Amino acid sequence: MPSWFMTDAPVRLSVRHRATVRTTRMTLLPYPGDQWQIRKPAVTGGGGLVAAQHRSAAEVGAEILRRGGNAIDAAIATAFAVGVVEPWMSGIGGGGILLVSDPASGTTKAIDYTMTSGRGLNPADYPLAPGHDVGLFGWPLVEGDRNQSGYTSICVPGAVAGFALARERFGTRPWAELLEGAIALAEAGLTVDWPTTLSIAASASDLRRFPASAATYLTDGLPPVPPSFGPPARLSLAALTVTLRRLAEAGPRDFYEGQLARMLAADLAAGGAPVDADDLARYQALEVEPLWTSHAGWRVALTPGLTGGPTAARILARLAAEPTPPPGGAALAAAAEASLAAWEERLATMGHAGPGTCTTHLCVVDRNGMLVTLTNTLLSRFGSKVVLPETGVLMNNGVFWFDPVAGRPNSLQSSVKPLNNMGPLIAGQGDRMTLAIGASGGRSIVPAVVQIAHHVIAHGRDLETAFHSPRIDLVRGTTITVDQGLPPEDLAILQSRVTVEERAPVVHPTAYAVPTAVMLTADGAVGCADHRTPWPAVVAA
Repeated sequence: MPSWFMTDAPVRLSVRHRATVRTTRMTLLPYPGDQWQIRKPAVTGGGGLVAAQHRSAAEVGAEILRRGGNAIDAAIATAFAVGVVEPWMSGIGGGGILLVSDPASGTTKAIDYTMTSGRGLNPADYPLAPGHDVGLFGWPLVEGDRNQSGYTSICVPGAVAGFALARERFGTRPWAELLEGAIALAEAGLTVDWPTTLSIAASASDLRRFPASAATYLTDGLPPVPPSFGPPARLSLAALTVTLRRLAEAGPRDFYEGQLARMLAADLAAGGAPVDADDLARYQALEVEPLWTSHAGWRVALTPGLTGGPTAARILARLAAEPTPPPGGAALAAAAEASLAAWEERLATMGHAGPGTCTTHLCVVDRNGMLVTLTNTLLSRFGSKVVLPETGVLMNNGVFWFDPVAGRPNSLQSSVKPLNNMGPLIAGQGDRMTLAIGASGGRSIVPAVVQIAHHVIAHGRDLETAFHSPRIDLVRGTTITVDQGLPPEDLAILQSRVTVEERAPVVHPTAYAVPTAVMLTADGAVGCADHRTPWPAVVAA
């Protein structure tokens, strides 16, 4: 293969034909081999649906629905399970936020269980280095990447507390039952397929810095490879299995104040993390009111505070302020302009939450119409890259959410919740909520959620069409990206109004969010999962 084929720079080719020379200018695709055309049809079901980023986890949630559990029960069981089968995205070492709409009580609430910086976090321990991060946020670099990986990047995890509060307020099934599926999956071990190999390989250089991480995810110091024949290989998750069993038996507060808390605190102290036993004991998830807005006659509930919710509300408001163009280039340009303006305001004005206040996403609807949209995250792929030796828990790198430059709205600070990008959405007409959407993908989350919602609400599109429609995205909130497959006439309209970077929707490195959604229609419940990545699926109860 010619070397020029591996670059995305414009190339001038001279083709000699008889006595003439024709010069052609072409722009090469960044990933010329990824030209798949993939669709995932919507799934329907009268007994409820679970849409998640891994089918095995969605099956766990659907089984809870079959047993008579409600959407919150199924969402919690799915979240525990996805932390086992897709551990680099989420787990009990992370945190998140959810929205729940309960038709029985007519209420919609948010549960905030995002990570909080430890009291031991000292901004002086994160001196700046030359250059900028080329990953999620584009922050100035910190010496030794102390804010991105290792023990110094860890915040207090909130997932267990959040799931417990959600079950206490809205669930119906016993706590231990909601962990059964995750425990069974952990006992079986992590299946080594090609997405597993890819995910581990992308972080192997960091994972091998920490003995427990290397022992868990690497084979002789290298990423595991699926066998060509025979049964699949599996990675042992023995320590995590014991931890999940203890969590099921002792209850959620054991993670923060009991035997598990003592084990976590000992490992964190040994590694020099800015989180201690007191930080764990003080952590509380919060039930809060959603941020309400309206769009094209629908009521829309978003997550409040320092999440993606306020930014989503601003984008929706800007879209509603102008006549809605039909789907196509003009509509994409309107979404791009609204997103850029909202993100500029977000980065300039939103800081951390103060003392009181790579990711996965799942959506659930049950037979009674309860809706849940839940985002859980470690932040980066494999979070801090640290597996705690005693418990087998893969920890978050929540410190990376903070701006490392002092004096800014979201600068490093102890005992606060940093600005995050999670932005689940619930919407409906009148008092009946019928649509739940969310996504993983850092700063790509909000644009994806807003555009899918806008397709359904303003354009009247069905959920499957909305999911498969071309979307724009943002890179670090400042650059618009668009699928290379966008029709030329739509691309021309978009390019006439904003600066555009064409990106293929490849599995890795992904340039787009990974959404899931469920919706109640006149014909029953409908669910969709991202079609651009291999694992997401919808399972009917």
